Amino acid sequence: MTVSRPRIRHNDHSPLEPPDLGKWKPQLTVSVVVPAHGGQFPLDLTLAALSAQTYPAGLTEVVIVDDGSDPPLRMPAIRPENTRMIRADPSRWGSGHAVNEGVRASDGTVVQRFDADMIMFRGHLEALMRWHHLTDYVVAIGGKHFIDEPPVTAEDVRHAVLNDAVGDITDLSQAIPHSTERVIINSHGLRRNKEPYHALTGATVSLHRSLFDAVGGFDPDAIRGQDTELGYRLAQNGAVFVPDLEARAVHVGRSTQLRDPTTTIRVVAPYLAHRIPLRRDLRAHRGRGWLVPYVDVVLLVGGASEDEVHAAVETALSGTLPDVSVTLVAPWSTLPHGRHSTLGAPEFELRMIREGYRHDPRVRLADEVPPTAAPVPFRYVGPVDVPLEATSLESMITELSGERLGLLEIAFPDGRAARFERTEAVGRALLLAAPGESQADVVRETHGVRQAPAASFWPSHALASAST
Repeated sequence: MTVSRPRIRHNDHSPLEPPDLGKWKPQLTVSVVVPAHGGQFPLDLTLAALSAQTYPAGLTEVVIVDDGSDPPLRMPAIRPENTRMIRADPSRWGSGHAVNEGVRASDGTVVQRFDADMIMFRGHLEALMRWHHLTDYVVAIGGKHFIDEPPVTAEDVRHAVLNDAVGDITDLSQAIPHSTERVIINSHGLRRNKEPYHALTGATVSLHRSLFDAVGGFDPDAIRGQDTELGYRLAQNGAVFVPDLEARAVHVGRSTQLRDPTTTIRVVAPYLAHRIPLRRDLRAHRGRGWLVPYVDVVLLVGGASEDEVHAAVETALSGTLPDVSVTLVAPWSTLPHGRHSTLGAPEFELRMIREGYRHDPRVRLADEVPPTAAPVPFRYVGPVDVPLEATSLESMITELSGERLGLLEIAFPDGRAARFERTEAVGRALLLAAPGESQADVVRETHGVRQAPAASFWPSHALASAST
């Protein structure tokens, strides 16, 4: 089936109007992926709950990924019709790695990830799947409350879910809501949330396979924090996050964050600090290097002198923001690799620039401006002969932040231009732009565009040199 792509502004998914449960005809196939390590009993309960879902069994496949359990997990008698179990590649471990393995082994249009200790209410899968029939760039997030392990059997769970009577097998009044539920309610279903990816929890989340593949799936090396990190990369790719609290579930047992919040936060913090630059609170140590920069400065250096490039790179990397990278754009691939004159042509200046930055991890060389800076959240693209001022990048971010704009179009006195982009806006535009349509026109609808004079971000002497 073909889904539409309405132009959603920021994360205000109000244009999407899902049908009521039970009053529509599902068409999309879904691969339910459940990573599991040990825990046979809670897995049995999860599969029993999945066997009683309202979403059509003929459109559903379930893949259990045994992530190194010893003894190996077994398939229980009560399970959905199309269920199979695979063993994860033992060269890695962790739920992110296991989910990636399950996605590769499946073929549903939509991927639904569940924890292996969840009891989903009868309409849970249907509630999330209805959003994916509306458009293909939403991430649907279900709700969950934590309960103590109930003294029940898989048969009890299936019967309770089939009869909408989960409250008969556990005291729901004692269930503890997930911490994101209050955030979801207070931000009008994440419509007003500036960083909605934080609400992504792996316990119950679904998205189109195309979106999952576009960002490369979960980080297979992550052990904790992988859900938030995936959410961040999805946001940079233009995704919209839609929580659906009608997708109800209970999580058997309390989370580690409930049991030991201090240690849990400590374990996750260094991982997220390297991968989510928007967490400025985690990058308080200015002398550090980071895996993902905060801003990428793209300079067009074809025809520039070595001294011009050195001056521009130095100012970009020594400003008030410490976590900046530089991309130098020129026809590098045309430079000779075999025997050639070393003291003159061809392209002597470019060869000197290439050699000067060959071993600097903060600088990369590209033949063209990449379509997006993802996972870097901001990008500046401008002329090499107008070096940035120390505060230029920080000032541009401030200009974008007030109204959460997606693009600054910066005009220099000599008629040239530069731009400063919010990567999530560019990602959204890449998803939505019609053939031949200006990216800026799409960003204007989804995030907003502002024109600004260069004087707002440069001292007057730099602008004077750019206009002569």
